[in-house]
Amino acid sequence: MAVSKNARTTVATQKFSCNCGGEVVMKTMFENGKMKNIAECNKCKRVERRPSDFK
Repeated sequence: MAVSKNARTTVATQKFSCNCGGEVVMKTMFENGKMKNIAECNKCKRVERRPSDFK
């Protein structure tokens, strides 16, 4: 029996960090009837669209 392609993928988590030394976490906001994903630093509370914008 063959294993499906989706079952073979591994989940890789990446750790992003801000310039201030805090950890960047992704948050989902529900605003104006739309879901919006944002990245926020835990330490300085800086908000960007995606984690790579913190560089």
